[in-house]
Amino acid sequence: MAWLFIIVVLDLVVWFYLSRRDSLAPGQQAPDFELADQNGDLHSLTDFRGKWLALYFYPKDDTPGCARQACGFRDDLHKLKVLDAEVVGISIDTVDSHAHFAKKFDLPFLLLADTTAETVARYRSLLNLGVVKFARRNTFLIDPLGTIAKVYISANAARNAAEIVSDLERLKINEVNGIKEY
Repeated sequence: MAWLFIIVVLDLVVWFYLSRRDSLAPGQQAPDFELADQNGDLHSLTDFRGKWLALYFYPKDDTPGCARQACGFRDDLHKLKVLDAEVVGISIDTVDSHAHFAKKFDLPFLLLADTTAETVARYRSLLNLGVVKFARRNTFLIDPLGTIAKVYISANAARNAAEIVSDLERLKINEVNGIKEY
């Protein structure tokens, strides 16, 4: 029994290492999507052209870490709006689950339901444990042209929004000075 446990743990370690190595990278075009939000309305990546987009993937509605991350974005949304940025969260939960989550925490941004996990997989953020699938807590800062500017693998739920604000301020200053980091 102990050997089985060791094999499972080693498999998970190898999978974790390989999945982190296979992430999307700054400078790549962000994969498009078309998903329903918490109100059932469809949205695609092209809806956000001309604005910066903090696209964050999270494991599960109404869990402590996911609530902390969402509330961080909610609380910093005014700073992001000043920087001409939008926030969108994606998980594999349903539209109804997103509606409840958004209402409970007064989330004023879109939560998109990827119930097939196709978009989550295209962003290489799918944790597939066989019978159970989750989105990994990854965030992508996407520029107004749809290019990935920064990637946050295993984003810290408590600091993710503040990191986005800080990095976006720096990227915008560099942009004004003719410097493109990605």
